Amino acid sequence: MLRQATASFPDLNPDRRLGELMLYVAQKCQEHSKFGSTKLNKILFYSDFLSYGMKGKAITGTEYFKLDFGPVPRRLKAVESGLIQGGDAVVQKMDFLGREQKRLVALRDPDLSLFRADEIDLVNKVIEKLKDMTAEEVSDLSHKRIWRIAGLKETIPYEAFFVSDRDADDADIQRAQELIAEYKWAV
Repeated sequence: MLRQATASFPDLNPDRRLGELMLYVAQKCQEHSKFGSTKLNKILFYSDFLSYGMKGKAITGTEYFKLDFGPVPRRLKAVESGLIQGGDAVVQKMDFLGREQKRLVALRDPDLSLFRADEIDLVNKVIEKLKDMTAEEVSDLSHKRIWRIAGLKETIPYEAFFVSDRDADDADIQRAQELIAEYKWAV
């Protein structure tokens, strides 16, 4: 999956793409009062999974796993630490409605040459869609079936994007039974 996800950049380390995208999102959202670490996670998640669903490849190619408050890039902490140690970012702690908000702050411009224009356009659309939502609201939004199929700390496969959040109705069940009957010879 990783090779496919970064096919247009075959020699590029996925951590680098993740780090540069984190810087981009942090820079783009620096004026958003509701932007913090939870929102960063969700913007990355939706950007990658929507890209996979629409184009067959994720933007960063990073692996996501299930935590209590939603999907998170598995290498997020390591990549964030690298950005901080390299002097590329800091984590700022702020008060937001009586709660501590941790936000990544970019100290340099991201290297956008690592991304295609349509990838950045998709990230911008995700940012725009989520910008007025609180961390709690975006967490609730991310707790759909795509998140529920994995156990705690298990990887969420990109293919989960294609799993519907609605339950099967009678017509869906009937069609599934027809397909099973038609293709049972193939199993």
